[in-house]
Amino acid sequence: MIVLPSGLEEILLKVELYPLKEVSLSKMEYAVIMARYDSKWIFVQHRERQTWEIPGGHIEAGESVFDCAARELMEESGAIKFALFPVSIYAVTRGDGDNIQKSYGMLFFADVQEMGPLSADFEMAKQKLFLELPQKLTYPGIQPQLYFRTFEFLRERGL
Repeated sequence: MIVLPSGLEEILLKVELYPLKEVSLSKMEYAVIMARYDSKWIFVQHRERQTWEIPGGHIEAGESVFDCAARELMEESGAIKFALFPVSIYAVTRGDGDNIQKSYGMLFFADVQEMGPLSADFEMAKQKLFLELPQKLTYPGIQPQLYFRTFEFLRERGL
């Protein structure tokens, strides 16, 4: 994903949320995971940035969106034991006029029971537990919407 200068991202970016079965799984490019451990949210920091993000990433060739979510959660957060729940499909539309790009991903919720250390072989420098959404986000035009959709999901299920 491209990080745009503050303010510009808001103008050129649109996030849409869809029910799980409304968009074909074959269109999925990403999986992102709102993960909770010890009643706190797990956010991660990439080695090349000073901002916080939700664990997630691209689906690899031959990998399902579900397998991608589990792999990305383990690699990026150090989660060892967890339960994954699909929450929603999301689409991110970037650009305007003739230069519009739309990509799809699936949002998951993870209830993490056990954490381990981050591997030095992967792209994340650290993970941190937060009671609420951190201030300095890598993708401020996307992540708050996924965060609040996860809250709706948990409230709908009485969790």
